[in-house]
Amino acid sequence: MLPFFSIAQDSNLGNWLIYFGNKQLNQKWNLHHEVQYRNYNAIGDLEQLLLRTGLGYTFNESKNNVLLGYGYILSENYVDNSDNKTSVTEHRIYQQFISKQNIGSVSLSHRYRFEQRFVESDFKMRFRYFLSAKVPLCKPENGNSKFYLSAYNEIFLNTKTSIFDRNRLYGGLGYNLSKNVRIEAGYMNQFFETTSRDQLNIMTFVNF
Repeated sequence: MLPFFSIAQDSNLGNWLIYFGNKQLNQKWNLHHEVQYRNYNAIGDLEQLLLRTGLGYTFNESKNNVLLGYGYILSENYVDNSDNKTSVTEHRIYQQFISKQNIGSVSLSHRYRFEQRFVESDFKMRFRYFLSAKVPLCKPENGNSKFYLSAYNEIFLNTKTSIFDRNRLYGGLGYNLSKNVRIEAGYMNQFFETTSRDQLNIMTFVNF
């Protein structure tokens, strides 16, 4: 579990507790799982609980991965800028395709995700495109770089009006703790149709 601290323009200090995990079942198949516990403030004022898992298959010399997944999302939304909150439950099925490539020392990753969202009695669909880049800062004699720069942009598009849902732009500094564990700290701007939010992020990624 890892805290995500966010500073928003229209809210107090927020906190996201997040775990990302990836289990290699064999050379081809993998199991993705994650838990996200998000608060409006430092802790105790729940914004969203997200549980997500998926089964993936890797091909083309580990450069491409397709995955079918499921997500459970519980949101606690404030009503009309008051102190009252309402609970919204969502069940989500998603399909995604990840493609990786290297340009010199830069590692690029493209993720295409299509979501079918069952939000209470409403049904929605959404497309997401995620582009990330990792750049090693130095190369020691053994060829493994500990520190790296990380950046990504992800756009969310609805299939109905309004088409534009949100856009996330991130830049940060990462450190490889080991072959299977890395951490990052950086800044993210999340832009909605009429508002935006700035936040500081701390992330961990675990493969086992």
